[in-house]
Amino acid sequence: MKISVILGHPYDKSFNCAIASKVIETLKSNGHSFYFHDLYEENFNPVIPSEELVSDKTKEPLVVLHWQEIKEVDGVIVIHPNWWGQPPAILKGWVDRVLRENIAYTFPEGDSGGGLPIGLLNARIGLVFNTSNTPQEREEHVFGDPLQRIWKDCIFDFCGIITFERKMFRIIADSTDQERKEWLNEVADMVNKYFPQYILSMADIKPTNMNI
Repeated sequence: MKISVILGHPYDKSFNCAIASKVIETLKSNGHSFYFHDLYEENFNPVIPSEELVSDKTKEPLVVLHWQEIKEVDGVIVIHPNWWGQPPAILKGWVDRVLRENIAYTFPEGDSGGGLPIGLLNARIGLVFNTSNTPQEREEHVFGDPLQRIWKDCIFDFCGIITFERKMFRIIADSTDQERKEWLNEVADMVNKYFPQYILSMADIKPTNMNI
């Protein structure tokens, strides 16, 4: 399988980066191919230009690359911190610019956009890893767990990704090295669950012309 891994965190020694490394390590170990994008490292521009908004065309090669890749992958894994109950601005901009109409979703003929969308993504599995300094009870009962609604209902379901799981690690600020090791094991377990070791089958082997 081919997986898109998207990281949205500006600090290269953050636990988010450690999560991304563990995700990549596990995918490699299981024989999957992947595209990895550290949005801050590649300086992804989150601001959608007006001409791009109305034309569905862009002058930025990096955005075109993301469009091409997101259409062909079998799964999407997103890693980011909880900032104000939302993804960081650079990741929100990635959603705005990459998961566009006619790329990630469309509407039935004659529907100008007010009806139910039709997901276009080939990917059917979406995983999200988050970090937070907000206690779980407050996150869920006071704020209503906004990241769950954003990713599951507002983004992935909209684009046709029907299998979804999200894991939040907290409290990051007070966490110990041992806790972080255990959390990274949970990351590997979750990736293994949805993207298990790839075993080559006879159906994967293309026939060749051989005279025996």
